[in-house]
Amino acid sequence: MGEQEQREAEAGGEASASAAAGSEQQHHAVIWMLLREEFRRCRVKVYRLRDGGKWDDQGTGHVAIDYIEGSKDLGLTVLDEEDNETLLVHNITSDDIYRKQEETIISWRDPEAATELALSFQEAAGCSYIWDNICEIQRNLQFSNLGAIEVGPRPASEHLEASRVLHSHDESFRSVNGELRELPPVDLSNLPLILKTILEGGITDQMRVAELITQDRDFFPKLLEIFRMCEDLENLDDLHMIFKLVRGIILLNSPSIFDKIFSDEFILDIIGALEYDPEVAKVQKHRTFLKDHVIFKEAIPIKNVSVVSRIHQTYRIGYLKDVILPRTLDDGTMASLNTMIHTNNAAVISLLKDDACFIQELFSRMRSPNISVESKRELVRFLHEFCTLSKSLPLVQQLRLFRDLSGEGVFEIISDVLQSQDRKIVSAGTDIVILFLNQDPNLLRSYIVQQEGNSLLGLLVKGMVTDFGEQMHCQFLEILRILMDSFTMSGAHRDVIIEIFYERHLDYLVDVIASCCPPRSITRRATNSAAVGRNTEVHRIKPEILLNICELLCFCVVHHPYRIKCNFLMNNAIEKILTMTRRSEKFLVVAAVRFMRTIISRNDEHLVRHVVKFNLLKPIIDAFVENGDRYNMLQSGVLELLEHIRKENLKLLVIYVIESFSDQLMKFEHFGSIQAFKLKYQQYLESAETRLGASVPDIRKKAEGRGLEKEEEDYFNEDSDEEDSVRRTKHAHDEERKADVANGSEADDISSRPKSGGLVDYADDDDEDFNPPPKEPDRPAEDDELLKISRVKRKSVNTGDGKHADGEVRKRQKIETRITCSKISALTSLASKHKDSLASSSPSCEVNGIMGEHATHSVEQQHSTDTAETSRQIGGDCIKAMGNLSSEKAVNTTKTNDSEPYSVR
Repeated sequence: MGEQEQREAEAGGEASASAAAGSEQQHHAVIWMLLREEFRRCRVKVYRLRDGGKWDDQGTGHVAIDYIEGSKDLGLTVLDEEDNETLLVHNITSDDIYRKQEETIISWRDPEAATELALSFQEAAGCSYIWDNICEIQRNLQFSNLGAIEVGPRPASEHLEASRVLHSHDESFRSVNGELRELPPVDLSNLPLILKTILEGGITDQMRVAELITQDRDFFPKLLEIFRMCEDLENLDDLHMIFKLVRGIILLNSPSIFDKIFSDEFILDIIGALEYDPEVAKVQKHRTFLKDHVIFKEAIPIKNVSVVSRIHQTYRIGYLKDVILPRTLDDGTMASLNTMIHTNNAAVISLLKDDACFIQELFSRMRSPNISVESKRELVRFLHEFCTLSKSLPLVQQLRLFRDLSGEGVFEIISDVLQSQDRKIVSAGTDIVILFLNQDPNLLRSYIVQQEGNSLLGLLVKGMVTDFGEQMHCQFLEILRILMDSFTMSGAHRDVIIEIFYERHLDYLVDVIASCCPPRSITRRATNSAAVGRNTEVHRIKPEILLNICELLCFCVVHHPYRIKCNFLMNNAIEKILTMTRRSEKFLVVAAVRFMRTIISRNDEHLVRHVVKFNLLKPIIDAFVENGDRYNMLQSGVLELLEHIRKENLKLLVIYVIESFSDQLMKFEHFGSIQAFKLKYQQYLESAETRLGASVPDIRKKAEGRGLEKEEEDYFNEDSDEEDSVRRTKHAHDEERKADVANGSEADDISSRPKSGGLVDYADDDDEDFNPPPKEPDRPAEDDELLKISRVKRKSVNTGDGKHADGEVRKRQKIETRITCSKISALTSLASKHKDSLASSSPSCEVNGIMGEHATHSVEQQHSTDTAETSRQIGGDCIKAMGNLSSEKAVNTTKTNDSEPYSVR
């Protein structure tokens, strides 16, 4: 009985145990059903970012968080709402790749698919639910290796439960209002809680954590002691946790914490903790590099311990910022570290510059003739770094420091440095010069003005044409630009420094170009060849050097227009520079075009005449024609040059280009710039002909107006009729005598005729056969005939070989035409007045009778004929003289004086 009861009791116990187990399994099944039901309520659209930057709709379904099939990891799964096909499967990682946008979108970059994915939720509650679970799973994954949370496949509910346990431990260190009262004790078991407090806290909590760490003197000693213990035990899991903890402390961005971390006491252990990055497969060896490979060199021993300590700290901060954590630091932390570096540099420079013995010892060693090459290199590098770090000082202190260095003779040391054969030393010297010029250019200008002989400016010019490397060429170019910048010059040295450069060094730079580009078609030789002997040194110059010289010359044209104009007009410099158009390097040809464009843009009349006189655009046009239809910088540069000439209305250049190069430019007429250029030339010709035609009637009108004014004046000045009659008779006889003299042999023939002895000549009594004198042709018609002849003459000159003298001939013909018309008008007026005088004198001769009247008519007829012939003869002589003069001028254009262009009058 007892045994039976015992069996029944055992059976009942087993049944109750099985029943309890069944009820527990049923409970878990219900939980999972509820969770799955909750997941199914999250209706989403799946989007994938295409290469074109647009989002592609992958379909609509329901999202759930569950274990991925065939894996022990949790992930996101999206099933299509219509056919339950899988739209998306994503493994949730601990990486910070997830972003929540607005209230209904979660996006991330899938590292496996290498693309951007996004879930767009129908309801904001579903988006918040999935987002919270993703964040919770990420935190659990971060603590999974720390032992505080069980690792392994567990339902999401168990993850949340473990998180609640960790959160309950965290609450014990907070006050009632939630403020963090203290940090957990620093030991291995509490490190996950400390890490959670640092990473998950808000801005207020992070500020409180930084304050508590600063107040706790034992925090860093204990933490680093744990690090050394774990490193000895090779416990990688704990070392990875310490790495995250140290990185999180640095990201708190607290200056007080930085002062402790970068102190000599803790810095090496802090760097050692940062060697165990869990994302890097291999352990880094930063401490080994700092101890064995980094050597602190002292060009001059620094006795101040504080200066040495700050130098070491600055280097370590830069190493951590640039090597250890370049991808981890945020902008705020990076700015704080840069501020510390800047502050340390300012403190170091300030302490060194106040030490007068240190600066004097530095310069005395650099001047020493017995110094070795290696020591000199180290001293130059130190001086370069010293001047570079001085930028950390306030502006006033910078200026004071550079003036002190100038007073100590730093430019003499730089002059010696620039003569070295070591490129690194020369590079450091040019950097120092640029630093001085950026602070106060007048310091260097004053030194150059006071120098004699081989000056520093000469070394800079020579360095520009020496092959030190591409960067060095640009440095020398920049130095010379700053030195001769007219906008920054002031004081008494403004004109002196420019005069030194133009008198001693400009011709040398131009001759360098000429020696590398020997002229072929330019036959005109330089009048000033003092530097020809130096050309033998520069037969082979790199194209980059020639380009920089051309850039410097363009700079001089803009900043010193008057000074360089005199040099160009006297020394044949423009022709030498334009020889670069024959170089094979296209960028040098473009540089020559740019140089000519800079000269023409000055709109200087003397330079324009110089260009026309010596046909200086020919190399440019030849290079343009040789380039053909290739669309490149050369073609664009030449077309822009012609367009500038046209827009600026440079008439002389327009005429010169068309009349000299019209045949060469004919095949480029499909360009709009060439068409507009030729149209501008035609407009100039039409306007010139219009002014020439309008000038002739204006001269005639002015002559007639002057005649009318004189008659009116004579009328008001007359006294009486008798006096007027006598005066006009006398005036008529005088005019007749003048006309006789003008008529030459005919006048002599008339004066030799026998005069009548009596009062009446009866032999001439009959006047029935009297014929009136022939009527003179109209004067305007004669003027038109003369103008027509003049135009024909001008056309014949234009069709000759003297093409360049066309503009001159036109202008001179215009003046000669005006002179001819004036002579004809004066002659016409003289003949008319003489005729009126004869007519008015006949009534007053009462005693002459019929014979007198007949004689008068005879004289009048003879004088009219003579006058007409004289007029024709004078007009013909004028036309002949004009033709001879035009021909003479056309011939003389080949003998143009060098002081004036042939086509400018």
